[in-house]
Amino acid sequence: MAPLLEVKDLRTRFSTDDGPLQAVDGVSFNVEPGQVLGIVGESGCGKSVTCLTIMGLNDKRSTTSTGEVLFRGEDLLRASPKRLREIRGNEIAMIFQDPMTSLNPVHTIGKQLTEAVLLHRDVSRKQAAARALELLEAVRIPRAERRIGDYPHQFSGGMRQRVMIAMALINSPDVLIADEPTTALDVTTQAQILELLKQLQQDFGTAIIMITHDLGVVAETCDDVVVMYSAKVVEHAEVDEIFERPAHPYTWGLMGSLPRLNAIVDRLQQIPGQPPSLLNPPRGCRFHPRCPYTMAVCKEKVPPLEPHPGGVFHEQACHLDPATKEREAAKLLESVAGVGAS
Repeated sequence: MAPLLEVKDLRTRFSTDDGPLQAVDGVSFNVEPGQVLGIVGESGCGKSVTCLTIMGLNDKRSTTSTGEVLFRGEDLLRASPKRLREIRGNEIAMIFQDPMTSLNPVHTIGKQLTEAVLLHRDVSRKQAAARALELLEAVRIPRAERRIGDYPHQFSGGMRQRVMIAMALINSPDVLIADEPTTALDVTTQAQILELLKQLQQDFGTAIIMITHDLGVVAETCDDVVVMYSAKVVEHAEVDEIFERPAHPYTWGLMGSLPRLNAIVDRLQQIPGQPPSLLNPPRGCRFHPRCPYTMAVCKEKVPPLEPHPGGVFHEQACHLDPATKEREAAKLLESVAGVGAS
């Protein structure tokens, strides 16, 4: 089966007052129909910019993007603004982190959902309103027939996020990009939203790109995972492979910092230091200033993204030898047993 979306050697650079900033640096991945792909990493690593570039939402006046973003074979980086408007919200849709900044406060939820249908579909306003109500019910808004006339401020944070999911799915897109969809929600509501996304993905068959900093979310929802650090992909594998055989020290750090389900600890583990500035990233491996396994080669040579031995799809970018990676991964997994369990 051909990939639905192919991202090839994507690079996005911003022009800033302090100089050029390489926000995405050589990112590649595929998304298959119906697949859930996780993109994980700390804030500022390039996750959201990668997806904004796919959607064509970066400011063209200060942004340069190269590489390829092939959606059903069509390169979106070279598509016209008119063609991108036809695709956005229709074939590829996005859920943003904060629904209050994405929903118009002066229009009802029903009006906004109805307009989203009318923009892309040749239907009557009555048919569009019926579709809006259908999606509000699909995302489990209580008394949807009454609440369709309410304004965004009349909904809780979790309910507003459900409305955003309804808006993203209303035209049955092939790809849904979810940018930190549970960040501002309490733990219970987070679990409800993730369960809702999984159910809707099964019902609608939509491929999902899940942007998150939380490997726990990845374990619950994703099929494959891309780990990004400082604008680059450092590891890419099936989600089970990542949790059973993590091969990059940064991934080890993310896993070690997760709360453990079978142990009480005084403090969570943490990755020392801070992510580097993308205006002036370190030479060689960008993780080496924070990595406890740094060697001389790490400070000079950028490690290539290459296969990790084992017979399944698994790419990683680290100079450590395979035996050391296997040994250190085994030690980590023993210490964090229970991470990702449901």
